[in-house]
Amino acid sequence: MSTPVRHLLRDDDLSPAEQAEVLALAAAYKKAPYDAKPLAGPRTVAMIFDKQTLRTQASFTAGIAELGGQPLQVDGTLARIGVRESIADVARVLGRQASAIVWRTYEQAKLAEMAQWAGVPVVNALTDEFHPCQLLADLQTLAEHRGPLAGTRVAFLGDGACNVAHSWLLAGATAGMHVHVAAPEGFLPDPTVLARATEIAATTGGSVAATTDPAEALAGADVVVTDTWVSMGREEQARDREVVFGPYALDEHAVAQAKPDAHVLHCLPAYRGKEIAASVIDGPRSLVWDEAENRRHAQKAVLAFLMARSGLLASDDVRAGVGAAV
Repeated sequence: MSTPVRHLLRDDDLSPAEQAEVLALAAAYKKAPYDAKPLAGPRTVAMIFDKQTLRTQASFTAGIAELGGQPLQVDGTLARIGVRESIADVARVLGRQASAIVWRTYEQAKLAEMAQWAGVPVVNALTDEFHPCQLLADLQTLAEHRGPLAGTRVAFLGDGACNVAHSWLLAGATAGMHVHVAAPEGFLPDPTVLARATEIAATTGGSVAATTDPAEALAGADVVVTDTWVSMGREEQARDREVVFGPYALDEHAVAQAKPDAHVLHCLPAYRGKEIAASVIDGPRSLVWDEAENRRHAQKAVLAFLMARSGLLASDDVRAGVGAAV
């Protein structure tokens, strides 16, 4: 019987133990970034970008190369996946050319269809609903600076229905954290995501909550997180959203309501003076640049993990060169 193919389509595709394993591997890869070459050959990883990108393209391209692999960039605007060719047909073509597929796109359903037909691991590099690679980088960053993740209290301020907020609920609950999302009415998290995160938290000792009161979320927070108020594809809503989200800005006043040693995260791009103050993102509490770097290490780890669990790599190859650090 063949080994089932594993994917990372949303944060809860990893169990608590698997999430911890990926984070440990990411830490090991960061300590010795050029030593492990599980994709030597080189194996090809296809990267598809339908949305604008900087960190995702740079970190996956560099990370795949560091693993000894060959990054293959597919221009989503030229491929016109789902228009020029069906998603199923594209998946079956790329699955025979590459050992894994990384896709940054819009609808989560499209990503799920790609995974159904590809025959190789598919990684969500961002959809409108979830951003699991970002969360692995965030958790790696917090583990570096704060130690064990379980029990950490996180406040997310802004658009509670955005992909990063949804991923914080799922990934934070998986790590045993206490995640509180503060957002205006009409922008609270998807109830099904909140329910799933609640279910996970019940097994890990964590908790999740959503509120319209920023002060409630910030009280006692160890970590404060925000994201841009205007997601890609919704630029025409910018002016209206600035009015609605103004009370949820991550400024000095907001940070003062968290713990004195609280850290600040933002997945970037950031708009200083809007969702976050310049003095906050560029201040001593900010871990934003470590967070951006850790995209590379976390994504290397998740690619290696998924390919090993799918029977495409030997576990010893994944850890070769960094075994003592894992």
